[in-house]
Amino acid sequence: MTDTAVKTRAVGSTVRLLSILVIVAGVIMLIGGAATWFTVQSQLADERITVSDDADWFAGEKIDGPLTAYAEAEVIEKHSLEASGGKTYAELDREDPTRQTVMTGSFLRSSLFTSVVSFGIAAMVMGLGVVLALIGYSLLSLSRRIDALPTASSTS
Repeated sequence: MTDTAVKTRAVGSTVRLLSILVIVAGVIMLIGGAATWFTVQSQLADERITVSDDADWFAGEKIDGPLTAYAEAEVIEKHSLEASGGKTYAELDREDPTRQTVMTGSFLRSSLFTSVVSFGIAAMVMGLGVVLALIGYSLLSLSRRIDALPTASSTS
């Protein structure tokens, strides 16, 4: 076996190993992202919250996804501002009895926005997992082509 043939096989083996590692990483990311998505969705659904009837969209629907969680967070903000006369928690006097209501609304909004962010990160991780798996598959195809290259000894 010539020196060129040995180098070609080594490159093909390295690319094959790399492709397998990238595919595995992609599949793990896809599974992890999906598990996160469904866990957050399940936890939200278990709370049995529905979007308020005065929401701009999704009124009356069960909160179990990013869009319904966002819609309810927007309604909570509207209700908090109505209760406080348009003032935020930071703008209210410490002795204002409305401050507790606005603080609770702020807490609920933050919780809902956290779930919205979690859904977004889960979707991003799943997308990256698919991209990595496709890159790994492409590298695997490349390694097969490298292995199929004629060596210098077989062409002479």
